[in-house]
Amino acid sequence: MLAVAVALVVHALTVALTVGGIWFLVRGWGGLGMIPGAFLLALGWSLRPRLTTLPEDKPVLRRADAPELFALTDEIARVAGTRGVDAIAIDAEINASVQSYGIRGQRLLTLGLPLWEALTPQQRIALLGHEMGHYVNGDTRHGLVVWSAYRSLTTWHYYFEPVDHDPLDDTGALTLILNLLYVVPRLLVRGMLTVLDGLTLRATQRAEYLADRVSARTGSTQAALECMDQLLIADSASVTLQREVNRAALNGPRGRQQAAAWAEGLWERLAADLASVPEHERERLRRAGALRGHSVDATHPPTHLRHACLLIGEAAPAAVVADDDQERRIAGELSAARTKVALQILRDGY
Repeated sequence: MLAVAVALVVHALTVALTVGGIWFLVRGWGGLGMIPGAFLLALGWSLRPRLTTLPEDKPVLRRADAPELFALTDEIARVAGTRGVDAIAIDAEINASVQSYGIRGQRLLTLGLPLWEALTPQQRIALLGHEMGHYVNGDTRHGLVVWSAYRSLTTWHYYFEPVDHDPLDDTGALTLILNLLYVVPRLLVRGMLTVLDGLTLRATQRAEYLADRVSARTGSTQAALECMDQLLIADSASVTLQREVNRAALNGPRGRQQAAAWAEGLWERLAADLASVPEHERERLRRAGALRGHSVDATHPPTHLRHACLLIGEAAPAAVVADDDQERRIAGELSAARTKVALQILRDGY
């Protein structure tokens, strides 16, 4: 409730800027009052709450493009106690995520191919179960009110960033004064961001634990634990992909057909490399992760605590079991996206 209250204060400031801009324009129409009016309206517009849209730089699949993948996601969603997603985006991240987009709150699942290709079919079900679990349990930080307040505060912080200046330049003194004036508002904005972080972090981490429970219920506790372990070798996946990029740059594909052939085998080579990591090395990474407090990012609980939480009580069997034929059909549906993302990695590096 406090987080929502802080977020509403942030949005109230945006409304005040917009109303103030309209007032200046009306009162000073045709005069100097239009200058601050236009400035305040532009500022209010840049800080407005914005709805998320579908990404334009990633392959996005609809139900007609991947009926088997959507059918699997729908089945997992039913077990989780929610509905499926409306679109699936594919990217090159070693991650997966869900979010809402559009006015009607449609659902977008983003699958990072390096993670997806490294998982077994049952581990993929556990991964999808975890992501669907976020829609079941809720997360204050990712709600529209608080999330858009984060975005507005981040924009404010960008506006108050120090301006680079050369002391020998004619405008150096003016820039220095401007930077000094920015100090207090920048600290205030950073303080607001810190407050929102403190108020929502516990709920965000709790949502991750609850999503792990959904993951275990859909794909089995064992598959959920194995999926979590794959995150510990994410650095190995990054190294493998960078090695492939370097190899392609030195003596790799020449021409479109060769590049497509290279891209086709990238994911198989990545999966083989990660599968070759021996169990004793995985155990070492688990222990090192526990000592370092490894987590996916600052919003996730430490991985070893998530691991320990899943081991409390009896192990859950899989409510959704992988089907080999369905997996082959899903692989076919993802083939174009696999090639496109692999070529993107080849072109842009990793």
